[in-house]
Amino acid sequence: MYEDEKLICEDCGAEFIFTAGEQEFYAEKGLVNKPKRCPECRKVRRQNHRKHRKMYDAVCTKCGAQTQVPFKPVPGREVYCKDCFATKAQETPETVEE
Repeated sequence: MYEDEKLICEDCGAEFIFTAGEQEFYAEKGLVNKPKRCPECRKVRRQNHRKHRKMYDAVCTKCGAQTQVPFKPVPGREVYCKDCFATKAQETPETVEE
């Protein structure tokens, strides 16, 4: 059984609680390290990472619009703009290829 645990944030030095529920979630996902940052610092870190990731120019396969994607497009593979990607995700349920 898990118990709430007090941890210190590596970035801001604030004390935060690593709850029993979070510990159970970490265990289910196979994560062995405790979080080093408080929830607020984790959120800021994720946002900053998204701002600095490299984006690549591409042309949407479906509508032909110029777009940018966070991966290097490969010739012969489909690339979608944000709107077409959202539409495609709603139209087709996820399938698992074997």
